Amino acid sequence: MTPFLQQLARSRSVNGQRGIYSVCSAHPYVLEAAMRRHLSADGPLLVEATCNQVNQFGGYTGMKPGDFRELLHRIAVRAGFSRNRLLLGGDHLGPFPWQHLPADQAMSNACEMVSLFVHEGYRKIHLDASMACADDRHPLPNIVIAERAAKLCAAAEQTDQRDELVYIIGTEVPTPGGSGEETEFSVTTPDDAEQALRVHRQAFSTAGLDHAWNRVIALVVQPGVEFGNESVEDYEPEKAALLSALLERHPGLVFEAHSTDYQRPQGLAALVRDGFSILKVGPALTYAMRQALFALAVIEDECVSPGQKSNLRQRIEDVMVKNPGYWQKHYPGSADEQHRLRVHSYSDRIRYYWNDPEVKAAVESLLANLECCGIPETLLSDYLPVQYQKVRGGTLENKVLPLVFDTVAEMLEPYIAACRVG
Repeated sequence: MTPFLQQLARSRSVNGQRGIYSVCSAHPYVLEAAMRRHLSADGPLLVEATCNQVNQFGGYTGMKPGDFRELLHRIAVRAGFSRNRLLLGGDHLGPFPWQHLPADQAMSNACEMVSLFVHEGYRKIHLDASMACADDRHPLPNIVIAERAAKLCAAAEQTDQRDELVYIIGTEVPTPGGSGEETEFSVTTPDDAEQALRVHRQAFSTAGLDHAWNRVIALVVQPGVEFGNESVEDYEPEKAALLSALLERHPGLVFEAHSTDYQRPQGLAALVRDGFSILKVGPALTYAMRQALFALAVIEDECVSPGQKSNLRQRIEDVMVKNPGYWQKHYPGSADEQHRLRVHSYSDRIRYYWNDPEVKAAVESLLANLECCGIPETLLSDYLPVQYQKVRGGTLENKVLPLVFDTVAEMLEPYIAACRVG
């Protein structure tokens, strides 16, 4: 699968495909939805785990890299999706989860993490050493970032010496999980992009990694797209024109665009056209999943007696209030505003809570209740109208999981379209 990425970088088109989207989520429903939708799409399905979702200590999902790979394989069997079409990546692999530690210790953990990702079969590796650690100066100098990225790369190369790994470098994005701030983001300047390439290439060469530098296929840049809690910065091609033109001087390189969630279809298509050939999407997918589950919970309220209801929405609210660590610093404002944002925020911090035992039990109760009583088409038309039309047309089964999967898949449609040549 990595030859696909290398060829895409060289020619910016492979067998009628000019880009690839990356599913950055660890939720089983999102992953299964993506696989089922991608059955009829072209090329590999790229799935990436971030360093705070999955690492050698379990991350917030409780999964190590091998656990996540096995989860993907089990879902693939269930979805009828070939494992050979799965391309696994590690996102923001670096010291981010341990930035509260001294740099030496944080980097030791990061190198161990990168080695484990590679050992478990992940082939697309984003090296991100941009964050300052406890004993670092702020901001971290570019040369230090590059030297640490080279150290991470060396750990990967020592783990797998078959020249199968491809690397992504660059850091001009918010920290893993999103910024959550309502801010206008500046487009990376060509000079800054050139400097990032220059210092990284020098650091790789100094570390004896010229052979690995040949497999650096993409640079992460800021094309001017981002989302906050309640707003989206849409792509404006004219603002990124000079940055896009830089690729003409670097054959074999494309840009990777993070935080493309909620972009308009025409914006995604323009990003790929302009050389931002790898589109990362994550919170938008769990946001869509949440919309479907909460809509089904409203339907449940109409169909199930009070003592049997899952009370999904209230269960999640209670858990989030009791354990505010994943959202509190991201959601400013009054208590009422925070109450709204806990559910209705583009940054979708609710995604950190689906693994909570109380929340999982509520979801399972919702599924069981609606499986037992059925979903009236009249209520489906009120609360999931797009899926209602498909049910009435005979193309979608009127059951909970197919409805959830289809809602997530709808969010992927513009990505699939954007990555096609046309």
